[in-house]
Amino acid sequence: MKYWNRLFKYVREYKWSNIFSMLRNNKKNPEICNENFFGKLVVITGATSGIGYYTARKYASHGSNLLCINRNIDKSESLKHEIEDEFGVECRYLIGDLSILKDIFKISKILLEMKDSIDVLIHNAGIYLTKRELTEEGLEKVFVVNYLSSFIINYLLIDKLKSQKSARIILVNSEGHRFVPWGLRLDDLNFEKQYYSGLKSYGASKTAQLLSMLVFNEIFKDSGVKINAVHPGAVKTKTGQENGPFYKWLRKNFLDKSLKSPEISAEAIYYLGASKKMESISGKFFNLTTEEEPAPPALDKEIAYKLWDISIKLAGLNNFKLQNQYCKS
Repeated sequence: MKYWNRLFKYVREYKWSNIFSMLRNNKKNPEICNENFFGKLVVITGATSGIGYYTARKYASHGSNLLCINRNIDKSESLKHEIEDEFGVECRYLIGDLSILKDIFKISKILLEMKDSIDVLIHNAGIYLTKRELTEEGLEKVFVVNYLSSFIINYLLIDKLKSQKSARIILVNSEGHRFVPWGLRLDDLNFEKQYYSGLKSYGASKTAQLLSMLVFNEIFKDSGVKINAVHPGAVKTKTGQENGPFYKWLRKNFLDKSLKSPEISAEAIYYLGASKKMESISGKFFNLTTEEEPAPPALDKEIAYKLWDISIKLAGLNNFKLQNQYCKS
């Protein structure tokens, strides 16, 4: 289907009721899960600040052991000592940059080969850039960090997670996927043809992540592995610190004043990962803990399968014999 035909299709499918529901849900507090999670292993990306930091503390406070994937070794050491001293659980870490494919594969290999079962895998790391940047492999940076990194890790862990017969994957997504009502430009994921803006690149990366969830949910069907996505609320984080002094000033003096503490995000992410009410739920998008219908471009299965094949090629996963049965082409 050509781009303009898809655009008209999405316009017809949009429901104003979903937008009004989102606005109402933005004012809600998350449901609280008071169940403990003793001895479970929780893997979290981007755990040294913001949502990831509070999420790590939340799971640790309920008895979970942690494996945190971070960029900064000093901050990781500090987090390890804080968590272990305060909560008496194990807090390990891996160092890697999720904008670099070789680091993503290195981390995936460690997760795949370790003997521990992964009870909850939380893809939290993310960035927002106001200017287009490319990774060392020549890929658009926001797309890699916010989408491709989680795709690669999930893809390489398919058999491991299936063999466990129980696991939960949580994609920290965003209502920002609604910033691209026209859908993904599969012919221009690098923003070489279309105009680049922070909202467009961010929305595209979050839409891509939701599309991948459709396919992963089918792959994990009847395996005991559940995958869901969550908008973590309008909370104050350090996302966007790479964008220079003007953006930092704008955030400090205007944007951040209306935002809440990321502790509410941690409550929602703990609920999705630990609550017994979530045991049978998969393939859904939540605004904190309230289920919502994503925008039409994030529900397009035809595009989801095409993006899947493109992602495999971009990541070089077609060179791996492991799990080639999950290629869609």
